[in-house]
Amino acid sequence: MIEVRYEKEKNRSAAYDGDKLVGECDYEVGPDGWTVFHTETDPAYGGQGIARRLVMSVAGRAAEAGVRLGSTCSYATKVLG
Repeated sequence: MIEVRYEKEKNRSAAYDGDKLVGECDYEVGPDGWTVFHTETDPAYGGQGIARRLVMSVAGRAAEAGVRLGSTCSYATKVLG
């Protein structure tokens, strides 16, 4: 089972299959909020909705923190749209 973890210290949400990193959604913190700039999933794990879960994990944390979330990542922009 794939576990999605929010890793605040690394500004990302990451997906793990056991100890193996299989996906991540990275964001940067700026004066106007957070900006997702990269989302990627190992192609071997494609089609499982992992990338969407990663983006939504970051979005949820931004909402909890009351922070505006933007995106320069085309995939995240589509998910958040």
